[in-house]
Amino acid sequence: MKLSARNVTAHAVLFLIVSASLAQLAAQEAQPGSSAQAPLTLTLQDALTRARSNSVQFQAALTDQGVAREDKVQARAALLPSLTYNNQFVYTEPNGTPSGVFVANNSLHEYLSQANIHQVLGYTSYADFRRARALEAVARARAEVAKRGLVVAVVQGYYGLIAAQRKYSNVQQAAAEAKQFLSLSQKLENGGEVAHADVIKAQIQSNDRQRDLREAQLAMDKSRLDLAVLLFPDFNLNFTLVDDVQLAPPLMSFEDFVKAAQNRNPDVRASNAGFQAARFERASAQSGYFPTLTFDYFYGIDAPHFAKREPDGTRNLGYAIAATLNIPVWNWGATHSKVVQADLKRKQAQRELSLAQRKLQADMREMYAEAEAARAELELLKSSADLASESLRLTILRYQGGEATVLEVVDAQNTLTQARNAFSDGEVRARTALANLQTLTGTM
Repeated sequence: MKLSARNVTAHAVLFLIVSASLAQLAAQEAQPGSSAQAPLTLTLQDALTRARSNSVQFQAALTDQGVAREDKVQARAALLPSLTYNNQFVYTEPNGTPSGVFVANNSLHEYLSQANIHQVLGYTSYADFRRARALEAVARARAEVAKRGLVVAVVQGYYGLIAAQRKYSNVQQAAAEAKQFLSLSQKLENGGEVAHADVIKAQIQSNDRQRDLREAQLAMDKSRLDLAVLLFPDFNLNFTLVDDVQLAPPLMSFEDFVKAAQNRNPDVRASNAGFQAARFERASAQSGYFPTLTFDYFYGIDAPHFAKREPDGTRNLGYAIAATLNIPVWNWGATHSKVVQADLKRKQAQRELSLAQRKLQADMREMYAEAEAARAELELLKSSADLASESLRLTILRYQGGEATVLEVVDAQNTLTQARNAFSDGEVRARTALANLQTLTGTM
């Protein structure tokens, strides 16, 4: 059968497309996949940096801070003279007179090209500037509060995952020990040294540890998912954490901690700046009772021809100065209402400042006591874990010698698992408590 030129061309194109697809698939298979790539290793500071760049709430706080900064720039600009250049042409219908139909106009053709320096002097602009500057401080402090809240969330997620990994390791070890004890009881049963009931009990213990292992794996996966949401915009789960629990810096004295917390705490700074902003808002409202003075300086032309000089040689360029004093007389109580409104806000801001100061005192004592207690309990928890490990070893030896029951061995195994988990939790608790102190002082 003969093929037409069109069919030959179509077959050639199809062959090229298939060849290109196969080559692309081969190249993709030759490259390592994402699952085969080495996991990303993160320290706590790495996690905090990633969370700050990916957190919508924290970025929103930074946006508010930027908006408040621009508000301050605009309020400051209102205190300074402004310069504008006005150009205008006015045409009036002629009626045989130099001014045309409209009496108020100067000429049939009037050209205005003037620079205007405008300045308003009044207490309102100054109070508004001070208020804008205080509100910028509020926004900056609130950004610090948002940053601290994000730090707390990341610290809890970071060390929560480390704690879950440690518990998983502890349960793995417990499962291996339960399996070894099951094998030991089976050997002793075969030798006629123990009853079959001991093997059943050991089997139940091994089954329980396998179930605990699955639950520990689930808890670890959940902790990893929660942390990944905070750290990665693309929901990456291929990462590992640096376990720095045992590398925690020493606990500072309570006096140094109080001094740092009082000077750097963003909650108190935000409340204090909010109180200052409310004070200047009240002052701005009170300035409505005072007069304002406006200056205008004009330089340019206001003439029937768009030129520096008239045809007869008259000079058009010139200047004019206008000063206006505005004295408020009556506005149906609007100014008084604004003053009352601002005073209510000022009193509420003062209450919030007092609450923030009291809460800081309570938080400082509570969080420092938590960190102190967590550190003090570490030695006891480590001692309990070591003693539980030795107890299990001795109990198994007594069981092999026929001096202990299977219930004693199972109890010793459970006690060891609990002691290991308690020690892991204690280490994570102490490290988290120290990180919370650092967030309270603004040092993290």
